[in-house]
Amino acid sequence: MRDGDVIGEGFHAELGDLHAERAALADCRARGEDPAGATMYVTLEPCAHQGRQPPCTEAILEAGIGRVVIASDDPSEKAAGRGPGMLRDGEVKVEFAAGEEATAARLLNQPFRKHARTGLPLVTLKLAMSLDGQTTTAEGESPWISGTKSQELVHRWRAESDAIAVGIGTVLADDPLLTVRTPEASRQPIRVVFDRQARLPLDSQLLQTLDQSPVLVVVSQGADPSRLSALREASAEIVVADSLDAALSDLGRRGITSLFLEGGRTLASAFLSSDAVDESRTFIAPILLGQGASRAGGAVGGTTPEEASATAGGGGSPAATGPVRRSALSHRTEQAGEDVLITARYKEW
Repeated sequence: MRDGDVIGEGFHAELGDLHAERAALADCRARGEDPAGATMYVTLEPCAHQGRQPPCTEAILEAGIGRVVIASDDPSEKAAGRGPGMLRDGEVKVEFAAGEEATAARLLNQPFRKHARTGLPLVTLKLAMSLDGQTTTAEGESPWISGTKSQELVHRWRAESDAIAVGIGTVLADDPLLTVRTPEASRQPIRVVFDRQARLPLDSQLLQTLDQSPVLVVVSQGADPSRLSALREASAEIVVADSLDAALSDLGRRGITSLFLEGGRTLASAFLSSDAVDESRTFIAPILLGQGASRAGGAVGGTTPEEASATAGGGGSPAATGPVRRSALSHRTEQAGEDVLITARYKEW
């Protein structure tokens, strides 16, 4: 900015593309403006290391930017203050934002920040339930409890995530695609199935659409070798993990920074019991399904934590560690078409 006017702007569109700072400088020059002496506002401190793109600090110094206002720090080991230090050494005035702007910037970059600090993906749990607490419909009915607007939001969230996860129970019941089905989708997330006994059917829609995105199957050490061989021959990728922590660590090593957890009840209970959920997004639909409607036997909270742990250990997902009760750091309620959406954040990175 110069004299209160925006002379260039940019963002990091996708992995491997220009970083936000270089994109903003390119936009500035495309407008016929000279960035020298201007103030640059960034959500994350400029990088000072060579990756898929050259260091942004070099571009800022070469452009003659006079002042840089940074909304949040970069907690990764290879960054962590190097960029601001180099800018100050180059006689650029560096300031860090505070208050609401800093908080908003940190929340915007939660997947990156968690992965940088822990090596694990940010886990967002999506739930949908009826007014009487049911999370699944009767056999033969549409698996969707929520309405059209909520379904549109789910596809947008899928598009924003590196990976989508479900339990084998959901796959056996619904045979889902787990793809983003919107015209503007530029990529498909990796699809992850927690399937301790390697029961994923070879004719499932997931394995029939590997040309759209990979499928990772998380299995236990005791999974049937013949089933594992068949899944590998079908081009599924196998992750062997006997705990949720081990599974998430493997996903993190693969570069997955955000995991969108869609179903079902057993897998959700395992993640909740292991305190592995960072944020939840719960749709409440204005319908009554009745106790007999649910194929899975009720809502996520329909079993005790001990039962959820035992089911997770012997069924579709790695064993949970035990019950955890956690209050949200923040939450908000909004309308999503006919449904009510409650978004709760439990951790901040």
